[in-house]
Amino acid sequence: MTTAFSSDGAQAIQRTLGTLATVGSTGVEALDEVYRIEETCTFILQNQLHKVALQFSDDLLVDSAAVAAKLEKNTGAKMYILGDTSYGSCCVDEVAAEHVGAEGIIHYGRACLSPSRRLPVMHVFGRKAVDLERCAESFREHYPDTQSHVIILYDVVYFFIMGNLQHILESEYANVVMSQIGTDGTQCYSPRQTDKPHEAAQAETNPNQTDAQFVRKFGRQFALREGCSLEDYRIFYIGQEGVTLTNFMMTFNQCSFYTFDPETSAGRLESVNINKALMKRYYLIERAKDSKVVGILVGTLGVADYLSIIDHLKDLIKKAGKKSYVFVMGKLNVPKLANFLEIDIYVLVACPENSFLDCSEFYRPVVTPFEMEVACNKNREWTGEYVTSFRDLLPGACSHVEFPNPGADGDDTDVSLITGALRSSYWNNSESQDNLPSSSLVQRNPTLTVAQTNPAASFLASRSWQGLEQKLGETPVTKAVEGRRGIAIAYEEEGNS
Repeated sequence: MTTAFSSDGAQAIQRTLGTLATVGSTGVEALDEVYRIEETCTFILQNQLHKVALQFSDDLLVDSAAVAAKLEKNTGAKMYILGDTSYGSCCVDEVAAEHVGAEGIIHYGRACLSPSRRLPVMHVFGRKAVDLERCAESFREHYPDTQSHVIILYDVVYFFIMGNLQHILESEYANVVMSQIGTDGTQCYSPRQTDKPHEAAQAETNPNQTDAQFVRKFGRQFALREGCSLEDYRIFYIGQEGVTLTNFMMTFNQCSFYTFDPETSAGRLESVNINKALMKRYYLIERAKDSKVVGILVGTLGVADYLSIIDHLKDLIKKAGKKSYVFVMGKLNVPKLANFLEIDIYVLVACPENSFLDCSEFYRPVVTPFEMEVACNKNREWTGEYVTSFRDLLPGACSHVEFPNPGADGDDTDVSLITGALRSSYWNNSESQDNLPSSSLVQRNPTLTVAQTNPAASFLASRSWQGLEQKLGETPVTKAVEGRRGIAIAYEEEGNS
């Protein structure tokens, strides 16, 4: 943690850097199939787009120029390649697209499938090599009982094999459920092993299927068998270990996971202790309950309803008697967050795959909106169920829980599981919060406590160093003078000695 504040540079010199595997460019003959040039041109022409932003993941940038040239030639529209993303590359970067006045976005590669609202979006997942027969064999090895209830999930870059895999398994396994891609109206294309494009991104459901048996999560959707619940299923995941798998395992933590890695053609039963991971998250919830000042980190500007969840969090934190500040700082790192010592804890508003931030190196912990709601809303109890998508917490969503009635229970006191001290949850409505005097004594419990309406200013006043002194009106006004030229190691007026 000390490296967040100062360093002599030795660590940077001695650090071992990991490198990404070198990815060669796609051959000209395969370019149309891998990047769905024909379907992309149809999307551009049907939406009458004249400026289009092309967003590639890092491993696909090698083909970006060739793809852009083909699309410009076939459509006459101007293409802009987004060189870097504002936040995670899995999210559609509408902000960067609007910088060039783009009218639509084509997103290539891995995607979290979080819905966006500003611009029309088309997803082209591409494809990675998969040994289909070995994948089916691995499935049979782990599920020898042909009556097993199994849901097949996958990373989107392997979407193109799902039709063929289903054709292989459906004759042997009657209770296998194949998830499909559905992204709330955005078009999704991915190359298949056949010449026909994927005809629909809808799950094959029984006409009598009820909504309770139909699950939609993270851009995927699947239908459960009649009379079965999610706890009755096991999950077979195709893809590498990473944030997508972690997201699924935290959300469907009542199911066992078996994964198949197409890069190594090896399968394994995931032995990650989900209970241990949930207990770690519960510790962060206790830290959130102890906090007085909360920083809301804006980790996305493209996911739909991100402004709504920010307002929801601000209202939630205020009703819990805490103070909140909103931070917009692009991609997060340790030095950035270490600048704000006033903050007790941060809550990150981001897509589900970027919400789990390893905060072990951070000066203050970082929690998800769901964890902050568990800490502040006493009507939401910790049951082990975990919600990673902040859109599910909004009013009208599947996991929304109403705030307690301000006049029903008043103040509530409990004991911190971390410090052992008594803490008070100050529940009140917005009007009474707004009418608090700027510096007064207010009654929370039977005892009187000082209400500090500006914790940041109070913290600054208590610091021995408060930054550069402005000395307004105390220094004479002088004209601008010419400064030094050159670089710090040798300015021009210092000579060559």
